[in-house]
Amino acid sequence: MDVKGKIAIVTGASGGIGLATAKLLSIKGAKLALVARSKKKLDALSKELPDSITVSTDLSKVEDVKNMIQRVHEHFSKIDILVNNAGQGYDAPIEKIDVDTFRCIFDLNLLGPVVAMQQIIPIMRRNGGGTIMNVSSGLALMFLPGMSVYASLKQALAHISLTAREELKNDEIVVSVVYPYITTTDFEKNTIKAIEGSWDSQEDEDEGAGAPFKPDTAEYVAQKIVEGIESGEAEVFVHDWMKRRQELS
Repeated sequence: MDVKGKIAIVTGASGGIGLATAKLLSIKGAKLALVARSKKKLDALSKELPDSITVSTDLSKVEDVKNMIQRVHEHFSKIDILVNNAGQGYDAPIEKIDVDTFRCIFDLNLLGPVVAMQQIIPIMRRNGGGTIMNVSSGLALMFLPGMSVYASLKQALAHISLTAREELKNDEIVVSVVYPYITTTDFEKNTIKAIEGSWDSQEDEDEGAGAPFKPDTAEYVAQKIVEGIESGEAEVFVHDWMKRRQELS
């Protein structure tokens, strides 16, 4: 898909990968709906990006997600691209998983994107097609201590994405999934931790220690996301070694 002139929703647009993706889509000529909880951050970003609107939304709440899609559609009259990027980490050994926290992370990382897809699919179908890019994680391809909740939800999102791709291909709706690696954002700082001292602590992320490769910039991941939107590729692996790992699994 050529993104120039297209209407794109980017969730989690107030920082990190979402922010970088929104900026790159804007540079390429897309009109944007910037979505996150922080209205202040979104409003500041919208002043930088032409043809953009802001929709402050708690993406863990079903009605908020539904209202967000409706507001964007009412403003632009169509939606061509959805980037489901918003999410939060949860670092806990199996025996330390808090059920209520699990439910909150589930609602944000998996249910929110599914509800957004459900709301946007009929809109895209009426428009003759569209693109949905769901942001998973390289952790979905690994089995790391403490990462079971986050990784399993990101794997579920990938599976849902690829299933939806098959279901919607006759409607010209392209569903793709991207697997970022460790990225230099505030993600780790915002991760909920049952215990401290995980392998991918902020200190490790800053220095690249404890990980097989150095962290990526948000801009690099955004580039891969936009390339995936343009190419329509089913799975976008930020690094080749991730693709090889998936093929061998």
